[in-house]
Amino acid sequence: MLPARSVAYCELARCLFPGEGYEQVLDHLLSSDDALVGRPEPVPHGSSLCRARAKIGARTMEAVFHRVAGPIAVPDSCPEGFWRTLRLEAFDGTTFDVADTEENAAVFERPAGSRGPGGYPQARVVALVECGSHAVINAVIGGRGQGESTLAMDLAGAAGPGTLVLADRNMLGVQLWTAFRARGAHLLWRLKSTVAIRPEAVLADGSWLARVRMDKHTAAALRLAGQPVSGTITVRVIEYTLPGSDEVYRLATSLLDPASAPAAELAALYHARWESEGVLAEIKTVQRGPQAVLRSTRPDGVRQQLWAHLTVHHLIRDLIGHAAASAGSRLEQRRISFRQAFRLARRSITAQPTPRLLDRLLARAISRLVSRANPDRRPRSYPRAVKRRAAAYPTKKPGTAGARRRGDFAPTILPRPP
Repeated sequence: MLPARSVAYCELARCLFPGEGYEQVLDHLLSSDDALVGRPEPVPHGSSLCRARAKIGARTMEAVFHRVAGPIAVPDSCPEGFWRTLRLEAFDGTTFDVADTEENAAVFERPAGSRGPGGYPQARVVALVECGSHAVINAVIGGRGQGESTLAMDLAGAAGPGTLVLADRNMLGVQLWTAFRARGAHLLWRLKSTVAIRPEAVLADGSWLARVRMDKHTAAALRLAGQPVSGTITVRVIEYTLPGSDEVYRLATSLLDPASAPAAELAALYHARWESEGVLAEIKTVQRGPQAVLRSTRPDGVRQQLWAHLTVHHLIRDLIGHAAASAGSRLEQRRISFRQAFRLARRSITAQPTPRLLDRLLARAISRLVSRANPDRRPRSYPRAVKRRAAAYPTKKPGTAGARRRGDFAPTILPRPP
């Protein structure tokens, strides 16, 4: 009554109907004359589907994700996803609250605070995304106690030649940098103010070359584990400011030649890293629902849910990519609403999934997404201020934490004195 294929489809459908139980999701799937799961008679109980989920495990949904995941942007229909023939990618991490059980707490851990541990254990997801299309290329799932830079080591294999990978300033480390560079990827990462401050050579555009060494704590841990300790890496440092701000931003890049990679272009390009934040927000607020807790009581079920969410997100982004391509270069993917595409996908699964009808549904969805595209509202600026707060924490003043900037702007390169 519930073969593995049917259970996998049900798990994906649960991501389209957050907050609904197993039986309600089955009702959606069985609402047409010839349902996606084959209309088993009698309709299985929700507890049967729960046990069937445990049988297929998290590895099945992980395999489904890796089967569909990957870059989808092409230069003709998504030029904003490329820079000088390099595909723009970025990685970042976030946490998901999971069900409060002993098993989940033992594997994923709770967040620590001054008033004690948090109410829910949290799973951490680090994802490598395509900046132009918001497609998730690869992801790693771990616990709250595992750092983003540690989990990101497993993402290096998904990057490769012809890519420019962006990352935030907490990611730079000799190990992680070397892992991505070994795959042939070029890098453009934010740099802390205390790292790479001694120039070895000042370049014509004001940037300079510097060496970064592995910190002593990481080196000691590697020696204790009997692993080799990497040497130093050479990076090109770019310092700049943005209009209306005195904050100095610092970048490190593997593109060492200022003639082929001008500092001003790289500084203006770095804003694309925020696209990874948008991808995680789409999954957490649109698919899962705000303030929602993943309901699986066991770690394997939590991972299964997360892989299903990542799969559904990629499929919806693929639909948006097809819609943008159908309109040619006149429509950028960022103007197509993810929330609207999510709702169209949710409504479509209640229909009889014959190939002919699926073609009609796809054509209608693409037509609606193109006709209802959002206006181009960039460039935009967002002060990093807390709008809503808990009573115990003060509200930040707008602008004190810098600003999130998206769109075209003119950075001012700060040349290094020779």
